[in-house]
Amino acid sequence: MRKSHVLMLALLVSFFHGVPSVAQSQQSPNGAGHRLVVKRVDPRYPDLAKKMSLGGTVKVIAVVAADGKVTKVEPVGGSPVLVEAAQAAISQWKFAAGTESRENIELHFTP
Repeated sequence: MRKSHVLMLALLVSFFHGVPSVAQSQQSPNGAGHRLVVKRVDPRYPDLAKKMSLGGTVKVIAVVAADGKVTKVEPVGGSPVLVEAAQAAISQWKFAAGTESRENIELHFTP
């Protein structure tokens, strides 16, 4: 039953967002840190999302340690199908050293 709910949600989201092929990222201006990203890993586009022509925006908060490593990625919004790919990629990012911060990040999956 849960699988059908995820598929239905994904279909609805894809109807409103079009076919994605590229994920672009940006840090939102309302974030606490605005630390420079020194290593960025692009998300792997999920096979299920490809089959469903699913696109949209995933919003997360990345908790970044003083050494610049991402210690936690908290989802804020977006398709569950795309959130997992975004979390996996952002957890590999590296930021400039500084004090521990919480970075608001959006990944846009667009055609």
